[in-house]
Amino acid sequence: MHLNPSSLSESELYKILSGAVSPRPIAWISTMSQEGRFNLAPFSFFTVVSSEPPMICFSIGPGEGEREGTFKDTLTNIRDTHEFVFNFVPFNLIQEMEQSSKDYLPDVDEFNEIGVNQLNSTIVKPPGVKESPIQFECKLDKIVPLGKYHLVIGKVVHIHLKNEYYQNGKLNLIKLQPVGRLAGNYIQVKEIFNLK
Repeated sequence: MHLNPSSLSESELYKILSGAVSPRPIAWISTMSQEGRFNLAPFSFFTVVSSEPPMICFSIGPGEGEREGTFKDTLTNIRDTHEFVFNFVPFNLIQEMEQSSKDYLPDVDEFNEIGVNQLNSTIVKPPGVKESPIQFECKLDKIVPLGKYHLVIGKVVHIHLKNEYYQNGKLNLIKLQPVGRLAGNYIQVKEIFNLK
């Protein structure tokens, strides 16, 4: 089968791309508006892009539904404040993460709405998710417009990591139980193997 991307609908392309590039980790991003309102939302177009300097990136799509044609609150907040926090999503927080993906109005505090607690950050102003085992405080490096999407690249300036998940200089991923996206579904990491 040979497919020309220009002949496919946006929905068809999205399903092929998001299905083929999987599993995808989830960036649960917390931000704060200029007015001090908190926002929390997940993004699965996400990865680490550099360890020296430590940098991550994620892509934010356009507003949807009733907010079609607008920018998502996460993008607006990062543009205004140049700060955000990445929160790791373990299996036990999958319901809260999913609930935070709803299209809330800008004045809604997702922390309160979904019932998670704030973790005070050390360097940036937005808080992290206290229940999450890992938080990366980030400063904005740049935002790159990509069609309807915006690629956000941030430098990690501080790391919060619960002691019980860090052993012998590395993360215990079996204990962390990370989840990811498989197209529109989720996957839980239960088994790890190597080829050595």
